[in-house]
Amino acid sequence: MLILASSSPRRQQLLALSGWDFSIKPAEIDERPLPGEHPGDYTLRLAQMKARSTAAQVPADAVVVAADTTVADLEGLSGPEILGKPADAQDARRMLIRLRGRVHHVYTALAVYRRADEKLLSELCTTGVKMRNYSDAEIEEYIASGDPLDKAGAYAIQNSAFHPVEQWDGCYANVVGLPLCSLTRLLESFELYPRRDIGRELELALGYRCPIFTDQTGSGNFHN
Repeated sequence: MLILASSSPRRQQLLALSGWDFSIKPAEIDERPLPGEHPGDYTLRLAQMKARSTAAQVPADAVVVAADTTVADLEGLSGPEILGKPADAQDARRMLIRLRGRVHHVYTALAVYRRADEKLLSELCTTGVKMRNYSDAEIEEYIASGDPLDKAGAYAIQNSAFHPVEQWDGCYANVVGLPLCSLTRLLESFELYPRRDIGRELELALGYRCPIFTDQTGSGNFHN
C-alpha cells in the first residue's frame, strides 16, 4: 500500500505519472520554521514530520510518501527569508516583487516511511531559479487569476500564461513540488518500482526531459 501524505493536486498528478496505485492521506502538522533554521533543514524536518504523522493513521505496512517544498530567498536586501504560501493577495504581491529578476532557491524534501519496520529514507533536492523581469501589470493579472495563493513563493513555474521563470538550474519537477527522479530512487529501496517510463511521461506532462531518466533511456539530453 502506497500513501501520499499530501493534498497537493500537483504532487498527486506527478506521482500518478509513475503508474503506481496510491491513496491520499494529508498530514496535519505545525509548519512554522524554528528560529534561525536553514531552509533545507526546515524542509527536511517538515517532510519527515508529515510522513510520521500520516503513518500513524494508516496500516503499519503501508509505505508513506511525504514531501515539502520551500522557496527561499537567501540574498534579499531585507535578509534571508523562507517564502511559504502567501497569506493573501498583498503577501503574494510582496513575494513576486521580491523575486522579480533575481535568483532564488527551491528546496523539496522527500521522506518515505514504513512504520512496520521504522524504515525512513529522506532526500533533499535543490533547484536554483532565475525569475524573469515581469511587469507590475503582469503581477496584478496573475494575482487576479488566484493561481499564486496556494503556491510557495506565490508562483507556479508551469503556469504558461504568467511564465514567471526565465531559467533554472537543477530539477524542474522539484520546483513543481515532487522530484520524481529522487522519489523513484527512494521507493526502489522499498521494492516499489515504476510501472511506466517516467522520463517519457514527464516530457509529455511538463514538456521537459529529466536528465536522470533520459540518461537511463538514452532518449535525449535535457534542455531548459
